[in-house]
Amino acid sequence: MVSGLLVIAVTYGLTRYGFGLYLPQFRADLRLTSGVAGGIAAGSYLAYCLAAVLGLRLVDGGRARRALWWAGVSAAAGSLVVAAAESVLVLAVGALVAGSGAGAASPALVSAVAGTVSPPAEPRSQAVVNSGTGAGVGAGGLVVLVWPGEWRWAWLGFAASALLVTWWADRSACWRRPAAEPGRPGPGPRPRRILRPLTASVLAGAGGAGVWTFGPDATTASGLSTQVTGMLWCLLGAAALLGGLSGSVVRVAGLSTAWLVAAGLTVVGTVLLAWRPGSVGVAAGALALFGCGFVALSGVLIAWASRRVPEAAAQATALLFIALTAGQAAGAALLGVLAEAAGTPTTLLAAAGLVAGAAVAAPRERRRQPPGRSVRRPSARPSAAGGASG
Repeated sequence: MVSGLLVIAVTYGLTRYGFGLYLPQFRADLRLTSGVAGGIAAGSYLAYCLAAVLGLRLVDGGRARRALWWAGVSAAAGSLVVAAAESVLVLAVGALVAGSGAGAASPALVSAVAGTVSPPAEPRSQAVVNSGTGAGVGAGGLVVLVWPGEWRWAWLGFAASALLVTWWADRSACWRRPAAEPGRPGPGPRPRRILRPLTASVLAGAGGAGVWTFGPDATTASGLSTQVTGMLWCLLGAAALLGGLSGSVVRVAGLSTAWLVAAGLTVVGTVLLAWRPGSVGVAAGALALFGCGFVALSGVLIAWASRRVPEAAAQATALLFIALTAGQAAGAALLGVLAEAAGTPTTLLAAAGLVAGAAVAAPRERRRQPPGRSVRRPSARPSAAGGASG
């Protein structure tokens, strides 16, 4: 479902993670400090959490189409505010509104994919849509590479793109009401059953916030040009598309191995960027590893939720993605303070430590399921997609 992938690309890769990409320009034009930047990023992640809760409620009530347009309009409106920002306060408001769009997009696209593709093709389609974050990140890097100083025009383009892809996704999807009776809520997962993945999600999100928020700032502060940073961001986005293969890795190697591999790639990429952010070769490898690893983490969370709570996979996945983003919010705020006190390299090392903590919380599997066997019950709603990408 190409249109759904593009909605994730714009709402996640551009209007949500675009703040970190354009942080060097915001810092130069609006005199933004690292601490304030971390606070703005944290607020954007919290706005995402609120929008995700709203989006899930709309989808549960049979209004997935309204959730999709809520996502597209909020992403577009926030981008317009960012484009017009002449002060840090206005920039913060725009970033919060723009970043919230992704939260509503994820549950809306779950319903869209479920109603449009055949059941056998649904798991792969969900993974493909989830990898749209990488496409958006790559596109954002390309814009910086071609027009390095035109951040206002870039965010105007993000606004127009948000409305266009939302319209396309709306026209392409077959919308249907949930199988449950109207007004009757589905079964919710007990927190104890997903305590381990919730903990892992928070730690992974907190650590991932290091590169998403301060990665471009680290490379430019180390002497690389804005154009080179844009090229590196394109590479991150291209590598993140490989995160869409996480479903296949889970099926072949198992849930625990897939989580450890994804977390390991994320940790190594973050450490390499902290070590030599001014080296094009090292930074390229670092961002490629991080992009692939972090998006794969979000893909593994989808499978983890379905394994732990197959009768309420949609609600469990939504909770894990909210936990992932709440971790990003806390991580962005705390790492922003650390960046001002100790510098960006130290901050990135601390971020890598947090992701390593998430790896320790890897799922415990008693036995492998036969390949090809579905873990969902026929009556369960589909798990949530959308990255985290975060």
